[in-house]
Amino acid sequence: MGDALAATGREIVYSICEWGSNEPWVWGEEVGGDLWRTTGDIADYWESVLSILDQQVGLETFSGPGAWNDPDMLEVGNGGMTGTEYRAHFSLWALLNAPLLMGHDVRAMDADTKAILSNADVIEVNQDWGGSQGRRVAGFGDQPVELWAKPMSDGSVAAVLLNWGESPETVTASAAAMGLGGSSSYAWKDLWSKQTGTSDGQIDASVPAHGVVMYRVWRSGSLAEPLPGRHSPDQRPGMGRRIQRVGAGRARLLQRRGRPG
Repeated sequence: MGDALAATGREIVYSICEWGSNEPWVWGEEVGGDLWRTTGDIADYWESVLSILDQQVGLETFSGPGAWNDPDMLEVGNGGMTGTEYRAHFSLWALLNAPLLMGHDVRAMDADTKAILSNADVIEVNQDWGGSQGRRVAGFGDQPVELWAKPMSDGSVAAVLLNWGESPETVTASAAAMGLGGSSSYAWKDLWSKQTGTSDGQIDASVPAHGVVMYRVWRSGSLAEPLPGRHSPDQRPGMGRRIQRVGAGRARLLQRRGRPG
């Protein structure tokens, strides 16, 4: 198919969909694919978003310009989740460099849906290529909170604090954990509230249940080592390791369900 599309001489996006069954992130680019589904179909409920998100862990190194991991379309606006959950969904898909394909009836788009899907700061994160897609970088002990981060091309980092629990959580995230150490001071912007501030490297956040706080963080000191980028073809890990990574993500999701909110 890739050869046939190339032979047309036209610019055509080739989206591969076999639901991640044969690890298309390994071979999709080699057969001419521009993006490839990494999982089964998404559904319009919170557990589906979390399940698909967990299955992205370990796949970040297979994504790059013109060759993208696709965790499936957006469910924002379909009515099965809360506005808080939809903002989390949109934030995380943006951080993953996912194709932001609207999956709702645009003829019936309400103001809240439009506000989520048109957040220019979040879209900018999605459209920026700083060396790798976002990935999970830290947890917070027994709290149901995760830190996801993505390097940006201007040297900043986009970060999402995800609370998959049933109650609000207060956490302190460090710039170092985001991959942005090496500075005596930092500037940050909350990409949803638009609040800005400065920090010595620690950012306190109250994260709503089933929600996120999303930041863009800049440093004023010397550059630290960036988060590792994508694999070149001869550096890609073996199949067993990839299966381990995805399997661990699924097991972790099941573990979550047994935790109290």
